[in-house]
Amino acid sequence: MNELKYIAIVDDHTMVRRGLSALIGLFPGYEVVLEAGNGRELIKALKPDRLPHILLLDIAMPEMDGYSTALWMTEHYPDIRILALSTMEAEAAILRMIRAGARGYLHKDAEPADLKQAFGEVFSIGYYYNEYVSRRTVKAVNLLGDKDEIHEGLAKLTDRERAFLQLACSEKTYYDIAGEMFVSERTVDGYRDSLFKKLRVTTRVGLALYAFKNGLVKL
Repeated sequence: MNELKYIAIVDDHTMVRRGLSALIGLFPGYEVVLEAGNGRELIKALKPDRLPHILLLDIAMPEMDGYSTALWMTEHYPDIRILALSTMEAEAAILRMIRAGARGYLHKDAEPADLKQAFGEVFSIGYYYNEYVSRRTVKAVNLLGDKDEIHEGLAKLTDRERAFLQLACSEKTYYDIAGEMFVSERTVDGYRDSLFKKLRVTTRVGLALYAFKNGLVKL
C-alpha cells in the first residue's frame, strides 16, 4: 500500500484554498493537512510530527509572501517539496521562486490533471516541468541526462557566456544585462541563443535551472 502524502496549501484567498483542498481530496493517496493565508500563518501552524510532503505556495501574499516563505522553508525544512502557485507568468517571478527553493511552478488556471501530475513528478524526478519550464530542461539540469554530455556542454561555454549566464539567473532584464556587460542588446541575444543551443534548453528559466543544478550559480 502506498504511503499517504501530505499537502499544505498557502494562499491568501480562502476560496482558492478550499477549492484546492476539495480537489486534492479527490486524488487517491493525498491528504491536505494544513491551510494558511500567508507564510507567517504557515510557520505557526507547522507540526514537526505531521509535516507536509508538498507545499503549494502562492507568490503574492500579505505579511510574508511566497519568496520569503520559500526561503524560510528551504532553510528549516529542506525535504518539503515546494510548488509555486500563482497567476504570475513573468520569468523574473518564476526565477525568483526557483532561487528560493521551489521545485516547480503551476499557474492557477491549470487543469486538475496538471496538479496531480505535478505531485507525481516532484516525487519521481524531484521537479515539475510544464510549458513554463520545458521537459528538455530535465535533461539539461542532470536529472535524467547523460553526465558526459552535460559536462561537454559546460566545457563549450566561453568566459563571456558564463558571465551572461550568471546575470541571466538574476531578475535583471536583458536590457540591464547588456548595460552591465557593456554590450548591445543584440549581443546579449547572441549569448542567450548560443547558450540555448549549447546547453539544449529553450527558456531563460531553463538556463537558470541548469546553472543552479550544475553549481555555476549559487541559490
